[in-house]
Amino acid sequence: MACVFVQIRCQPGKTYAVSDAIYEREIASELYSTSGDYDLLMKIYIPNGEDIGRYINDNLLNIEGISRSLTTLTFQAF
Repeated sequence: MACVFVQIRCQPGKTYAVSDAIYEREIASELYSTSGDYDLLMKIYIPNGEDIGRYINDNLLNIEGISRSLTTLTFQAF
């Protein structure tokens, strides 16, 4: 499985609704509220063989209230 971090910027007043929708879909391993440019930080594990961009697009970015995201891929270096 690929470990991926996704930072999510929500439309004003939509952060709680977005986080509820993420939990309902059961795709997040961990989900945090954050300060700074993004409102939420999510850690997800994407099954091997899945297209990461398509998986995020199909399972996350169609949630109403998300205005922007930033995806960070991880690599096993050690």
